[in-house]
Formats: sequence, C-alpha cells, structure tokens
Amino acid sequence: MSENFESKIEKIEKLLESLNDENLTLSDSVKLYKDGLKLVNEARAMLENAKLEIAQIGEESE
Repeated sequence: MSENFESKIEKIEKLLESLNDENLTLSDSVKLYKDGLKLVNEARAMLENAKLEIAQIGEESE
C-alpha cells in the first residue's frame, strides 16, 4: 500500500526530531539521514507528479 504525501511529511518531521537527540549514535544518525533523504525524494516525486497532473488538466480545459 502506497503512503500519501502527508504521511511522508509526518515521517520526515519525526526523523528530524530524532536527529536532534544528543544521545543518538553516529551510525543511527546516518541511518536516519538516509531514511529521511529517501522520504524527501519520494515526496518530491509526488509533488512533481501532482504538478504535471494539474498542468495536464489545465491543458485539457483550454
């Protein structure tokens, strides 16, 4: 099941909170960073797809 955009943003926010933990190990920080980057890229792709869809709708209505 695919996550929606809002769910990805919530996960990114939680990852950012976790990265601010002073007790986090370097290894865990790197893992969280990688996970966050993946989520950011997925969210960015969702935004691009929405942008293209909106542009397409606009072209069809002309």
